[in-house]
Amino acid sequence: MVDGLSGLESLRGLRSAPVLSSEQQAELRQQLHPLLERCDWFTIGVMAPSAAAAVQALRAAEQANGWPALELDPAGEALAAIDGPVFLKGNQNTGRFLVRRETGLGEGLLITGHSPADPDLEDTWGPLPLAFFG
Repeated sequence: MVDGLSGLESLRGLRSAPVLSSEQQAELRQQLHPLLERCDWFTIGVMAPSAAAAVQALRAAEQANGWPALELDPAGEALAAIDGPVFLKGNQNTGRFLVRRETGLGEGLLITGHSPADPDLEDTWGPLPLAFFG
C-alpha cells in the first residue's frame, strides 16, 4: 500500500482518501468485496468538491456493486443550486440520497455495511478515492 497503508483497516481515521495506484485499488477492492457481500444493505457518504462529482461517485459505486440506483430526496436542495464542496449521504434502506454544502471536509467515499441479523458484520470502510469504482 501507499504511505504505510496496509489495507482497508489502515484507511480508518484518514481525513481524505489517499492517492492509490491501480494495483493498490484492485487490492482494496479484493478486500472489500467479500465484506460487502456479507451485508444486507448500505449507506454511502461521499465527500466531494462538487455535487456533480459526488453523484458521479455514487453512480459508479452503485453500478460496480450491482446496487439499485438511489433517488434524490425531494426534501433536499436541487443539485444545480449547490456550489462548492459537498457531502452526499445515500441510504439503501430509504432508497434516497441527499447532498448538502459542506466545507472543510476531505475527499473520498465512506461505505457502511448494515446487517440487522448479524451486527458483528457491520462496519464502515474508507475513505476510498472518489474514482475507486469508476
